[in-house]
Amino acid sequence: MAGLTVAALAAVGFLAYQASANVPADLAAKPSASPSGPATPAPAPGGGTKAADPLALPEESGTGTRVVYALGARRVWLVDANDKVTRTFAVMPSTVNPKPGTYAVTTRSGSVAGSDGVRVEHVVRFARVDGVTIGFSAAVDGTMASPDPTRKTGGIRMTRADGDALWTFAAVNSKVVVVP
Repeated sequence: MAGLTVAALAAVGFLAYQASANVPADLAAKPSASPSGPATPAPAPGGGTKAADPLALPEESGTGTRVVYALGARRVWLVDANDKVTRTFAVMPSTVNPKPGTYAVTTRSGSVAGSDGVRVEHVVRFARVDGVTIGFSAAVDGTMASPDPTRKTGGIRMTRADGDALWTFAAVNSKVVVVP
């Protein structure tokens, strides 16, 4: 078995050497940054371009202390006054979503029944859409199930630990920035 491993590693090493030795000169040169535009992203293994870090704070998400909620990424970032992310976590969105924009925390509740009937804690409300109040919360039973698509709900669910962190971070009037 060890002999097969050694042979395979030797073959891979030889093929890698051959490939690097046969790279055309124009491909081996490092590209220079263009002064008129952004640098081209580096190619990713298997073709395409290098994907952006999915955990990175979205651009154009405001400045200063804020909660950033990315609808498409289903993620929240807690950002301090120096624009440093102190925590990020995945969430389960509600069936009714706020439009991208800047909001403020309007009310908070320690423990209530959610709009879907589930007992929730650390509710941080910040928007109202079509009569549905939108806010962050954590189910007391720890679940983050997808909401019933036939019901209008406004609870953006997270784990209890993330709910604790958001509760501590976002007082009434705290800024909430929603991005696409």
